[in-house]
Amino acid sequence: MTSRPRDDAPEGISKGLVNYGDTGFSLFLRKAFIKGAGFSDSALERPVVGIVNTGSAYNPCHGNAPQLIEAVKRGVMLSGGLPMEFPTISVHESFAAPTSMYLRNLMSIDTEEMIRAQPMDAVVLIGGCDKTVPAQLMGAASAGVPAIQLVTGSMLTGSHRGTRVGACTDCRRFWASFRAEEIDAEEIADVNDQLVASVGTCSVMGTASTMACIAEALGMMAPGGASAPAVTADRIRVAEHTGGLAVEIARKRLTVDQVITAKALENAMRVLLAIGGSTNGIVHLTAIAGRLGFDVDLKALDRMSRETPVLVDLKPSGKHYMEDFHKAGGMAALLRELKPLLHLDALTVTGRTLGEEIELAGPGFPQDVIRPLADPIYREGGIAVLEGNLAPGGAIIKQSAASPALMEREGRAVVFENLEDMAARVDAPDLDVTPEDFLVLKNIGPTGAPGMPEAGYMPIPKKLARAGLKDMVRISDGRMSGTAAGTIVLHVTPESAIGGPLAHVRTGDRIRLSVAKRELSLLVSDAELSRRAEESPVAPPTAERGYRKLFLQSVTQADKGVDFDFLRATERRGTVPR
Repeated sequence: MTSRPRDDAPEGISKGLVNYGDTGFSLFLRKAFIKGAGFSDSALERPVVGIVNTGSAYNPCHGNAPQLIEAVKRGVMLSGGLPMEFPTISVHESFAAPTSMYLRNLMSIDTEEMIRAQPMDAVVLIGGCDKTVPAQLMGAASAGVPAIQLVTGSMLTGSHRGTRVGACTDCRRFWASFRAEEIDAEEIADVNDQLVASVGTCSVMGTASTMACIAEALGMMAPGGASAPAVTADRIRVAEHTGGLAVEIARKRLTVDQVITAKALENAMRVLLAIGGSTNGIVHLTAIAGRLGFDVDLKALDRMSRETPVLVDLKPSGKHYMEDFHKAGGMAALLRELKPLLHLDALTVTGRTLGEEIELAGPGFPQDVIRPLADPIYREGGIAVLEGNLAPGGAIIKQSAASPALMEREGRAVVFENLEDMAARVDAPDLDVTPEDFLVLKNIGPTGAPGMPEAGYMPIPKKLARAGLKDMVRISDGRMSGTAAGTIVLHVTPESAIGGPLAHVRTGDRIRLSVAKRELSLLVSDAELSRRAEESPVAPPTAERGYRKLFLQSVTQADKGVDFDFLRATERRGTVPR
């Protein structure tokens, strides 16, 4: 856990002086250079608010970053602070190879070290695309400076032949139809033009929207900041308000560890379950918690899931989009319904408690996007935690987006050893597979790929797709996009690349899945598994140099957040949920 700034610690432009052996000269030199940019002594006496700029031509989710930065600066200056914009790396889901998750920890290091290296009394974290928000929260938590999150907001929805569409649940739906030859090349090209109607993050309850809601539930965001679409006046006003709040938390020295407490983490877990959020949210929350000294108890999380229904009717668990969630009242409306299950005394970056913020939001109004507790869209939380001899460290399924008929069954394993094997064989006409089989994909865990790619959403074999099959059980040690739906078991821990039981599954083995019993079992004896392990020992992948070497040497498993072991807090503060 990071230490809080002392009351007598340097402030503003005097913080973190470069070491020249003479502190007076260090400050003198710094002021000389900053005055070269046109700053006056009066400006330099104000609280300094850093603003993280993650704008990039490779990141259309952050395409509105320039407008947000200007609005944040306005809010900072209206509140008497000095805004200082600075860049960090930017990670986009569709542009970061081999997978954005591979670079999340690097972005968190970049964020942490640039916050530490440069003088600022508080920092505004501007992110949006899936891995950027967790990376920023992880880095800020470790840096120990007052911080507030601002997301770029969701994109607008488009229209295809009179049907409303949005990235990226509809991306997957139409692509599946194309693979099944239900639509032709001309139509899939037309769809491609309409799926992303503006800059901003995915328009459904994917990982980006999930992390936005989680950030607000953690108390790390301006009230109402999770849901406003990217290209709206609401989003710009949230940005201005965020700038003002940044000055307030700078003056109060309200550090991240005072906001992200055990109670705040439990509130965020409730929200994750109630929104039908992305399975990635568990990995990211676990990583954020680990930076502050908390371990996540997956069994306790599953118990929480059994008593926390899905209330938000958004794709992929429901039918609406983030625009609709915002118009229905956004997080305030959801939190109002969840009040009996929340820690209302948890502190937020406003200086008020979560309960006080809910009351200030006022009463709700009639709408059909956010359901009352008594009338959920799914009676349990969106995510269930599975255990068994195939996943001693646990596995995850997004039960609210799975096919009920597939969640209680046994099946024959059809195994792919890695991504290359799957790509080569999944569409082969002679693939020995039936709709009742379980597709199993190995070596896409944290070290296996590396980076735990979102390949757990395996394509339905083409010959089955052409026959009309829309879903089948799929099992892997990887992840899937929060925008995806299906009966898909993920995050099997320990992963196959380090010798987990998944490494020794063979085609023809029987597997039992029971979501009701929270079971994932390989129906093979322990003796046979031991024999297979001796016969085919696993050698974890290695690298000779660079970031890949650091990643493979240091990355943890899914149950520890896929963070680097040396970045987790050294002081343990407890376990969540309790």
